[in-house]
Amino acid sequence: MSKRESQTVIDLLADLVRINSVNPNYEEGVAEATMADYVERYFSIRGIETWRQPVYPDRPNVIARIPGRDSSRRIVFEAHMDTVSVAGMTIPPWEPEIREGKLYGRGSCDTKGGMAAMMHAAASLVADSVTPPCDVLFAATIDEEYSYRGVVAFCAAMQADGQPLQADAAIVAEPTLLQPVIASKGLVRWKLETIGKAAHSAKPHLGINAIEKMARVIAALETDTLKLSEKRHPLLGAATCNVGVIRGGVQINFVPDSCEIEIDRRLLPGETPRATLAHYQSLLDDLSRQDPQLNVLMHPPMLTDAPLETAVDSLAVQIMQSVLGDLGLDDTPIGVPFCSDASKFGALGIPSIILGPGSIDQAHAAVEFVDCHQVEQAVQVYRNFMTTFE
Repeated sequence: MSKRESQTVIDLLADLVRINSVNPNYEEGVAEATMADYVERYFSIRGIETWRQPVYPDRPNVIARIPGRDSSRRIVFEAHMDTVSVAGMTIPPWEPEIREGKLYGRGSCDTKGGMAAMMHAAASLVADSVTPPCDVLFAATIDEEYSYRGVVAFCAAMQADGQPLQADAAIVAEPTLLQPVIASKGLVRWKLETIGKAAHSAKPHLGINAIEKMARVIAALETDTLKLSEKRHPLLGAATCNVGVIRGGVQINFVPDSCEIEIDRRLLPGETPRATLAHYQSLLDDLSRQDPQLNVLMHPPMLTDAPLETAVDSLAVQIMQSVLGDLGLDDTPIGVPFCSDASKFGALGIPSIILGPGSIDQAHAAVEFVDCHQVEQAVQVYRNFMTTFE
């Protein structure tokens, strides 16, 4: 990549970082409209077919298309426009600064670095009059940092005649240090509530302590979680279960009549949210039979996501490994514990790879940054994949 081209993609990244795109479900969040405007204008002024897909008011996905020699085949490149909150950051979030080869700012790593590289790679094909072997779609989506509604809407809208999204591969930008991720854990988050009976703390025998009942539930969950280590995935390790929030009681001299916990369960390929929730309901039913005073409710899940597992011998993975190897990059397929938009493509049977510049350790961090050289390398990786996916 020439020095001029390197500067161009870093300038693009800086432009993206300057745009506040904190997910509107967070306190200081805004709709992704300004980001969408920028992405749409970037492609439109280069003569690239671009359109918006409304998802919510002022929250559209933006899609660009590069026609290929064989339009019956297509590959999808996807990056989300929203970021997490800026709360707790110790650097200016929207003032991109380059120091020692790293660009700092909210979203620089997760995932505007990957987005900038994808946008530049797609646009460079048109600038160089290169026609890829098949259609290339770039999708900038909303809401990945809250509940994935952008990619879900994209997949739904891309259905034709009732058939699933026709794509031969999907590349999703997330910080992976440019290693190809072919497996990721799924997710179920839900709330449990114990119902007790209020009473004065001077006569606790007149009440039913919901916090004490919840303690029994938590102990049972802890014992059950130990069993998760018995099954391990070669790239993802064991499934996990974490009680992350607990609420209960009104004041110290009351017997509490309610207690709630919120649970985060990470799934392995082969596990489903539905079957996982059924397992925990069975566990609670057993506890209730042992203790008739235990009244515990399992609320509907707040968020679910399927695991991702892409076959290592799929064409998408084989070509990506060839591209990375030719550039002297690590082509070893890996797994990650975090969720992303990729699993929605995978659920449609589309071979999907998560790959982008930066480290997940810098995502969401108080000091977020991405290595500029990795962003430049990502451009070449994405472009070479676009031009060699035969």
